[in-house]
Amino acid sequence: MNMNILGSIVILLSWVCADAAVFLSIDCGASDSYTDSLSINWVGDDDYVHSGESQLVELSSSTPHVASTLRVFTSLRKNCYTINSVDMIGQRLLVRASFYYGNYDGNNSPPTFDLYFDSTYWTQVNLTGVSDTIVNYEVIYTVNKNTTSICLAQTLPRQFPFISALEFRSLAPKMYTRVGSDYALFRQKRFALGAQQLIRYPDDSYDRRWVPGYGLFAYQAEGEAIISKMDVSGAEDNPPAAVVQNATTGNNTSEYLELYTYLPDFPVQVYITTFFSEVDPAALTSPNKRSFEIYVDEQPYSKPIVPPFESVVEVAITNITASSKTSITLRPTADSTLPFLINAFEVYLLSKVGPATDTRDVEGLAVLQVQFEVLIIWSGDPCLPLSSSWEWVQNLSSFDLVGPLPDFSSMDALVTIDLHDNSLNGPIPDFLGSFPNLKRLFNGTIPTSLSKNKKLELVVTGNCLSGMSCPPPPPPKTPPQTPPPPTTTSTETTPPPPYNNDRTPPPPPPDVSQFGSGSGSGSGSTDDSKNNALLSILVAATIQALLLITYFP
Repeated sequence: MNMNILGSIVILLSWVCADAAVFLSIDCGASDSYTDSLSINWVGDDDYVHSGESQLVELSSSTPHVASTLRVFTSLRKNCYTINSVDMIGQRLLVRASFYYGNYDGNNSPPTFDLYFDSTYWTQVNLTGVSDTIVNYEVIYTVNKNTTSICLAQTLPRQFPFISALEFRSLAPKMYTRVGSDYALFRQKRFALGAQQLIRYPDDSYDRRWVPGYGLFAYQAEGEAIISKMDVSGAEDNPPAAVVQNATTGNNTSEYLELYTYLPDFPVQVYITTFFSEVDPAALTSPNKRSFEIYVDEQPYSKPIVPPFESVVEVAITNITASSKTSITLRPTADSTLPFLINAFEVYLLSKVGPATDTRDVEGLAVLQVQFEVLIIWSGDPCLPLSSSWEWVQNLSSFDLVGPLPDFSSMDALVTIDLHDNSLNGPIPDFLGSFPNLKRLFNGTIPTSLSKNKKLELVVTGNCLSGMSCPPPPPPKTPPQTPPPPTTTSTETTPPPPYNNDRTPPPPPPDVSQFGSGSGSGSGSTDDSKNNALLSILVAATIQALLLITYFP
C-alpha cells in the first residue's frame, strides 16, 4: 500500500508535446481526457491533486467545454496541484490558471481567495462582476527543482477556493531572459494590435494568448508579408508570425501613440516588450522612411526604430518602475516621412520569487506522508508562506497515526518530536540520535545515542510501547473540514506583496478571453534501564497519545 501512496505523491508525467518540452493542460474536476478544437489534449486532474471535490457547471452555448467542471476546496488552509518532471528543472514555465464560477453552488456569490505558485504569492482571485465569464491569470517563472505546485488558499470564512483549468507551457531558453531567474513575471496585458481575433495555439506554439487590439490604438494597417516567410528569430521573446503580420499606425508624422499599460496607480517594477515589423514594403523605398522612438515620461528611451519587412525588431522596456501615471509613447523622428508603427506588446509586473522550504525537510515530511496515509492530502510547500503552511507541520496531535515512525533523518533541524493522541508503536529509531537540535522526544525503547543526550526531554503519553498490551487502533480520522478564519492581527497571516515595492497593488486585471496535545516529561540519562523505567511509569500514569512535530528551520 505504501508504494501506491508514494506513486500518488511522485507522479511521472506523460507530457503532451508541441514545440515546447512541457505542454500540459489539466481540466480541473474532470476525469476523462479529450482533444479540443485547437488539437490541445486535456487530461483530468485526479493525478495532480489529492483534495477537493469535483462539481459540474451549467454552460451557455458559447462557453468552452473545459469550463463544464471545476474543483472546489472546502477543507485545509491551502490546496495544491503538483506536477513532477525532471524536464522542468531550469526551465522558464508559463502557467495559466482559469476560473469560471457559473453559479455552480447556487449562491450567486463568487468567492475571493489567494493564488500561489510554489511558495510565492501570485494574485488575489476576485470574480465579482465577472462570475459568468472565464477569467484567467498568467505567470512566468523559472523552475528550480523537479516539481512545481499551484496552490489556492482560503482567506475568508465560507469563501471556498475553486479552479476550472490549469495549463503549463515551457518556454524557449532565450525567452524573457532580460529578467533574472529569481524574478517572476505576472502578465498584465498582451496585445496583438493589428489582430481582429484572439491569437493563440497553434499560431503561437507556446500558447500565449494575444488579445486583439484592433480599433483600440490609432489606425490599423494590414500587412503584405507572407507568414511563412516571416523571420521572428531576431526577437528574443519569440512572437508568433501571426501577431506581427498586421500593425497599428498613425495617420501622419505629427501624431504619436501612447500605449495602454493597465498598470496600478503606484510604482511597480515592470517588463514591457514591444514588437515592430514593417507591413508595407514601399516604406523601405526612397524617399519613404519610417523611423520613430520610444519615449518614457517625455524622455527618449530607445534609439530610432526602423521596422524591417518580413522580420521583427523587439525593444524591451525594463529596469524601470512605472505606474498608471507613466506615459509610454511612440514618436516619429524628425527625418521620418511615415508615421509610427507597432505590431504587438506585452506588459508584465515583476516580483522576486519567494524562498522555499529546505529540500531535506520537504523529503522528510514526504516520508511521513508515505507512512501515514491520512497526511496525503497536503501538498505544495509545507512551511511557506506561513499563512498557509500545512496544519500538521507544527501540531500533529489527534491524527490517529498508526504504526512505527519511518526514517525522516533528512530533517536535521528538528527541535521537538512530540507524539500525542495517536496509535504509534515500536522502538524509537536510532537515527533520532543524530539530530543536533533535538530537545523533546516521544516513546519506546531508547537508543544509546539518545539516552546519552543530556539536553533531551522525554515527552510520553499513551502510544503503544514495547511489552504493553495494546488496544486496537481507532478508525481513521477525517481531515479538518473548514480552516479557521485568518487572524488579522498577525503579520504572519498576510501574504507577501506580489511586487517589489512598499505597497501591495490590486491583482492584475484578469484576462477574460475565451479558452478555445497532555504529556509527561523526564530527563535524559546514560542509564537505558532508568529511562525505560521512567517511560513505563509515565505511560502507566496516563494513557493518552500524542504526535506533535515542531520544526524550526
